[in-house]
Amino acid sequence: MAREMIRQGGRSARIQAEVHRAVGLLLSKMDRSALTVPMIADEAGVPPSTIYRRWGDLSDVLADVAIARMRPVAEPDDTGALRSDLETFILQYAEEMSSKVGRQMLLDVLSGATDSAPYKCCQFTYCHLETLNARAMSRGEALLDIPAVIDGVVAPIVYHILFADREIEPDYCRALLARL
Repeated sequence: MAREMIRQGGRSARIQAEVHRAVGLLLSKMDRSALTVPMIADEAGVPPSTIYRRWGDLSDVLADVAIARMRPVAEPDDTGALRSDLETFILQYAEEMSSKVGRQMLLDVLSGATDSAPYKCCQFTYCHLETLNARAMSRGEALLDIPAVIDGVVAPIVYHILFADREIEPDYCRALLARL
């Protein structure tokens, strides 16, 4: 994961954006096993030392790019009830994360050298579940036990995605939800 930058915006943000853009462009043209820090630096227009100083190594660059791609761009769907909000969220989460791109993002996050990348990824899920709880509270519904949702639904989904030992079908996700 990218080392925390002191200044947000400005040159630091532009460099990060260019490095992220370069990674995306290069991965669209070549296999990730051929990707190197010097290639990324050349495409981004920065010296390789900038990447090594800011990120450390290639795995951390890829983890940072994955985190940026995983960052939520919208609130979870509001279906009008907590039960259906949660089911909709979990089905979308499972579909996105079990895709080839989603699986690779999970692997990139986990292969980064720092512990903060997986933590940030986990926080995105917690934030979505907290949003569902806030909606439920405003409607007078019972609240989710967020750790129970993580342990009983999200964790098994991620496990099976990472180890590719089963397809993550909607019925499997619904069965996990029913056990809550």
